[in-house]
Amino acid sequence: MSDTVDMWFDPLCPWAWMTSRWLLEVEKVRDVEVRFHVMSLSVLNENAEDLPERYREMLERGWGPVRVATAAAQKHGEHVLRDLYTAIGTRVHPGGRDLDATVLGEALDEVGLEPDLLEAADSDVYDEPLRASHERAIELVGTEVGTPVVAVNGVAFFGPVVSPAPKGEAAGRLWDGCLLVAGTDGFFELKRTRTREPIFD
Repeated sequence: MSDTVDMWFDPLCPWAWMTSRWLLEVEKVRDVEVRFHVMSLSVLNENAEDLPERYREMLERGWGPVRVATAAAQKHGEHVLRDLYTAIGTRVHPGGRDLDATVLGEALDEVGLEPDLLEAADSDVYDEPLRASHERAIELVGTEVGTPVVAVNGVAFFGPVVSPAPKGEAAGRLWDGCLLVAGTDGFFELKRTRTREPIFD
């Protein structure tokens, strides 16, 4: 029986995109099944002070995509997020396009979801389930992290932050290592300065 791996993402985040592509590689070489859930950098930082203006503006724009994704999940089940996230993220991250209404509309169309889901972008109708999904991730790892959050068999962690996303057995070995360190009692953090931007391939 496959292990269920839960990943929380915000479509804004290029590092979450990298992690998601890695996890889909892990599915090919380990007995796991990945399920996707929405979390929100806009929710996470809504009461933060002293944010750079450029980042604050990005977070303001970030509400629409997570609301649309949440609306899709509420109407059709969270299983739709795998393909919807891929359709959005492919356009935005390797595609280099702005995460705007045009991209969201194209993504909805690609995966066969109704175009009126786009109306959720400018509405707070789905904010309660959005916040609930976000909080499920935060409860697992704490408030000092962002997206992505990954959880499996009672072990949860932020990250990994990796570029490029490993392929094949290299993806599997990174998975094995993440489970080993994250599952160690009392283990909290490994980190080093990032020396490259996300490499999309």
